[in-house]
Amino acid sequence: MNHSSKPTLMVLGADGFIGRNVLEYFHGLGTYNLIGFYHEDNEYPLLEGVTQRRGDLKEESTSTNLFEGVDIVIQAAATTTGSQDVINAPFLHVTDNAVMNSYIFRECHLAGVKHVIFPSCTVMYQPKETAQSEEDWNASDEIYGNYFGVGNTKVYLERMCEFYSRLGNTKFTAIRHSNVFGPYDKFDLAKCHVLPAFVNKIVAATDELEIWGSGKAKRDLLYIDDLVRFIDLAIQNQQDSYELFNCGVGEAVSILDLASTICSLEGKTLEFKLNIDKPDIPTTVVLNCDKAKKLLGWEPKVSLEEGLINTLAWYKNEYSRSS
Repeated sequence: MNHSSKPTLMVLGADGFIGRNVLEYFHGLGTYNLIGFYHEDNEYPLLEGVTQRRGDLKEESTSTNLFEGVDIVIQAAATTTGSQDVINAPFLHVTDNAVMNSYIFRECHLAGVKHVIFPSCTVMYQPKETAQSEEDWNASDEIYGNYFGVGNTKVYLERMCEFYSRLGNTKFTAIRHSNVFGPYDKFDLAKCHVLPAFVNKIVAATDELEIWGSGKAKRDLLYIDDLVRFIDLAIQNQQDSYELFNCGVGEAVSILDLASTICSLEGKTLEFKLNIDKPDIPTTVVLNCDKAKKLLGWEPKVSLEEGLINTLAWYKNEYSRSS
């Protein structure tokens, strides 16, 4: 599989939000032989020179021998949905992700992959206004109700990364990233998170904007380019066989303030209609990312406004035009 002296990097979930951005970034660098793994027909144009693989990672046979000759695996494949499913069908985030990652991590270990990057999440943290570090999470704390299933699943998968890092020569990185946004995000209102939902609604709105819940919840919002750069720095600079990192901006923005900012950038004055009957997850989690700065030399560079400007432009030029 290695066609030159370049190392081989495989992106799982290559047509998803994180996976597509990662693939474009490393494609632009030109320093790796790239393999993109896709579940179904790709939604976005294929990148020249990228080898394609397809299959269902929930099936054990798909991962068997998939990683032979691969040096780095970025595991961006996942079953993800919006707050409605988190509340009404939380098992969707549990079973699929536990199954596929169990096969992926085992096969990466058996194939002798050098480094596996696993984007986790932050739903295991307790709601709190102050910034939390990796060490602030306590296994004895009850994970917030709506996140109980997915939060415990993510912790289990992080521990599985650590487990395999102790068995062989494969290095693992688990990234507890905050709410990521940007180009290639899900903007389908039935599946997306709050920020892309606002982008979708506000671009189309003429007089009012429906906001689910009270609007008081706060989110640590990270632009996708900063997460992709984090992944690159982890590949370059991580020394130990396993590391768990926070990756966020370190401050939270309320849902109402977020809506106001997007309206302002679009030059619109809309009446906000709060719908308290819709699913709402009224939590605040802010990340302390000192560990990543110290060990990887990473800190976020893209401001919320700059990221929103880029996201709005991409949505209007690429997504809404083709949907």
